Amino acid sequence: MNDPKELIERLNDEHSLSKEEYIFLIQNRTPELSDYLFERSRKLRELYYGKNVFIRGLIEFTSYCKNDCLYCGLRRSNKNAGRYRLNENDILSCCDMGYKLGFRTFVLQGGEDPYFTDDKITKTVYAIKSRYPDCAVTLSIGEKSRESYQAFFDAGADRYLLRHETASPVHYAKLHPADMDYENRIRCLYDLKDIGFQVGCGFMVGSPYQTVENLANDMMFLQKFRPHMVGIGPFIPQHDTPFGNENGGTAELTLFMLGLIRLALPFVLLPSTTALGTIHPTGREQGILAGANVVMPNLSPEEARRKYMIYDNKLNTGAESANGLASLCKKMESIGYRIVTDRGDCKKY
Repeated sequence: MNDPKELIERLNDEHSLSKEEYIFLIQNRTPELSDYLFERSRKLRELYYGKNVFIRGLIEFTSYCKNDCLYCGLRRSNKNAGRYRLNENDILSCCDMGYKLGFRTFVLQGGEDPYFTDDKITKTVYAIKSRYPDCAVTLSIGEKSRESYQAFFDAGADRYLLRHETASPVHYAKLHPADMDYENRIRCLYDLKDIGFQVGCGFMVGSPYQTVENLANDMMFLQKFRPHMVGIGPFIPQHDTPFGNENGGTAELTLFMLGLIRLALPFVLLPSTTALGTIHPTGREQGILAGANVVMPNLSPEEARRKYMIYDNKLNTGAESANGLASLCKKMESIGYRIVTDRGDCKKY
């Protein structure tokens, strides 16, 4: 097998490796190799996006979910979860506040809540786009039919985020109940891309039963699918789930994967996630320095943020809230980057 640094150089130049080469890189990572990777991933992101960090206004509008994913605090079997729904006026109020602060992308995220029918979603999307035609609307509401996705797109939704969670069917089955199917998740992603959405996928780092081969499979899937956005973060246990006592993922491995993704997908929109900031006090800044170029402050009402606990100790106050945007700007400036307020579309595709 080649020297790890030679593999990083080839990934930087050709934007692809084999599964075996990804396994070798991940297995042989060291602090020195990580620094080598991050120097290249930063240079590549700055080639296409400069020092800009795009902000997305996250609106967590429902904590109800019909699914029973083993890792998620919103799973339907969790009787201790705080449940709430925001109505259309609530959502528009969040957008109003965000727009005044400079947000030009709103991300509507929630559990797979049957209460929010296609008609309710399309009506809300249309209302946001009518009020703010210069803004992008992103949906992150799970698996739907192609017809539903088409209706959302026709209403004006621009982007859709749906983590594939893992590109290994056997691993997927260990993280989800029997009524959820890996092939359907992948079908959804291809439907979304075919319809015309800017599509985001992603995976957890350090989830239960995950192997290095699983992570390599994730990289191979990203190379093939070529999403516009990739959201990854460390697995963080939630105490009321079957995985409540499992070990969480690490910032170190998450950052390494961020660097690899930037080299494999030079144009990708790559968030430095709340989860990364949750497990490390400077996690989000380190994510930017590893090649990420998006942060997603929370525009949800404070009471909702407290209840939307998909994992334990989730950041929901201070710099994570919209009121902390100035603080977040200062943190980005301290590492040489700047928050920008345009839509921040993917540079290619």
